[in-house]
Amino acid sequence: MTSREEVRATLSRAEATARLTAIGERFEMAEVEIRGVPTRTWVHAPASLRAVLERSLRYGDDVFLVYEDERITFGEHFRQAATLARRLGERFGIGKGDRVAIAMRNLPEWVVAFWAATLAGAVVVPLNAWWTGDELRFALEDSGSVVVVADEERADRLGGGGTALPDLRAMVVTSEHRHPEPAAPTRGVAPEEVSFADALGEVDPHAEAPEIVLEPEDDATIFYTSGTTGRPKGAVGTHRNICTNLMNLTFVNALNALRFGSGDPPPATARDGGAEGDTAGVAASGPAGDTAGGAASGPAGDTAGEPVGTRQPNISLLSVPLFHATGCHSVLVPNTASGGRLVMMHHFDPERALELIERERVTTFGGVPTMVMRVLDSPDFARRDVSSVRSVSYGGAPAPPELVRRIRSHFPAGRPGNGYGLTETSSVTCMLSGEDYVAHPDTVGAPVPVADVAVVPEDFEGEEPDPSLPSGPEVTGELWIKGPQVVRGYWRRPDETARTFTRGWLHTGDIARIDHEGYVSIVDRAKDVVIRGGENVYSAEVEDALYEHPAVAECAVIGVPHPVLGEEVGVVVVLRPGHKVTAEELTLHVRDRLAAFKAPTRVWFRGAGLPRNPAGKLLKRPLRQEVLGGGPATGAGEPQPAQGPA
Repeated sequence: MTSREEVRATLSRAEATARLTAIGERFEMAEVEIRGVPTRTWVHAPASLRAVLERSLRYGDDVFLVYEDERITFGEHFRQAATLARRLGERFGIGKGDRVAIAMRNLPEWVVAFWAATLAGAVVVPLNAWWTGDELRFALEDSGSVVVVADEERADRLGGGGTALPDLRAMVVTSEHRHPEPAAPTRGVAPEEVSFADALGEVDPHAEAPEIVLEPEDDATIFYTSGTTGRPKGAVGTHRNICTNLMNLTFVNALNALRFGSGDPPPATARDGGAEGDTAGVAASGPAGDTAGGAASGPAGDTAGEPVGTRQPNISLLSVPLFHATGCHSVLVPNTASGGRLVMMHHFDPERALELIERERVTTFGGVPTMVMRVLDSPDFARRDVSSVRSVSYGGAPAPPELVRRIRSHFPAGRPGNGYGLTETSSVTCMLSGEDYVAHPDTVGAPVPVADVAVVPEDFEGEEPDPSLPSGPEVTGELWIKGPQVVRGYWRRPDETARTFTRGWLHTGDIARIDHEGYVSIVDRAKDVVIRGGENVYSAEVEDALYEHPAVAECAVIGVPHPVLGEEVGVVVVLRPGHKVTAEELTLHVRDRLAAFKAPTRVWFRGAGLPRNPAGKLLKRPLRQEVLGGGPATGAGEPQPAQGPA
């Protein structure tokens, strides 16, 4: 048998793509007009998320969700989601287009609430579970959510605001501790507050989804992304966007099977909305948004076409948050469609992850590179059986090429996977895995066939790339992306939408180059963002919080290299005359206002003003070189007092 190291592609990527996308094949493409722009789409993509969920019924008694000692089958899950969908309409008046928010850590109720709201015709608004109460309340008010489904911790944070939210009709609360849910207390957030069990009521054994027609261009989700100018903004995804991502993942697996397998890829049923592909990770740094990256754990390609009941399902360790586009679009949705099993964790812990991999015979796991490295470095690794793992996928932050070697060394049957996507591209744009990744470890892969990518000068003012622009593997510029996976814009932000999306093209804010084979390399970020362990931290919101401190005259947030997290948040501070403050005090000041991961862990105090150009623009690149390479800035990350100029 040929060893993994000796595997070679039997077809080029272009040849395999042409065969898979030919007329009449399952990845056939056609041009349709989306918001006035001709766009390539998948002919056989499911029309809506409702079609995806209905497909899951074929898996009936197979286990879908595992959380601690709980196991929920596909049939049980569908009945719960359909029952709750009807209750959302009957009890809370939820109709098509209403917003239903979810604010909780990864729990089975998150999954049920997502699919229930979708079946009810609502737009699902996943909220970052790490946010503070003020951040959660802002997103609820901005989105106009009428119902929020929350766990107790998030409900308590919301209750700390003291006043009811104007549009919110009800808050549905579940317990992550799995104790019997008591009558929900009144936190004053909404006129009605009920437990999840009360809202669900008795599950109808013959439950059917409400008769609501969902079209491809109907809004499906609003994922909030950190803003470059302060408050987060909601990226509005349609049913077409998310179902396109499902097809993108399926295509990449089929492409790998055809190029590196022993013949044609296994049969699948993409025409009725199936996802039979093993998905790899997607790295993401949004143009003005949170990362969509992380592990994209999907169904295994070798189970496609097998009779239900005899197949071996993909078993994914869900280590990424469902409130990110990757967790929702590239883990939850494809596993729902293909009968994959999701093993949920209360929170990520490498030792617990290894325990679950062994106990549940997990086939796919990942996350951001930090998570993968922590698992590989765990003292428990050598004594755990990880032989079931077939795919190790990650993204959301830069991944060192050395990680590929370590994965291949530690997981004999595992395939490394990486790629690139954004909240604004509904997760996936470029992907590569297995031998393709080994051959191109410094890239994020090539775009899927329905996506166009281009590199344009950073000061380019056109609405779409001009063929006369410089091109070639040595040319760098801002990466622009077009395709049916690109969201329709930002919720109630017409100006920012107009700046970021032009003629179907998304301006990512990432600096890239594209080689002669079409592989994309991300070389820098035009946007002012720090990617800490896969979470985007936009400098402006941290700086705004620091400027609220009376001792701060000037400040500049920078990314500081970190061996595990990739980057951590650092800040250079100039104090007001006569003021004193410690680094610890500034960190706590930010933590009181923003999610903990946004607080600076390194603080430098600078005696002189921050460097600026003649127009007054802050020059962060030289400032970063100054403080990280030695220079006028003083102070360090350790808490220490500092005094402003007299």
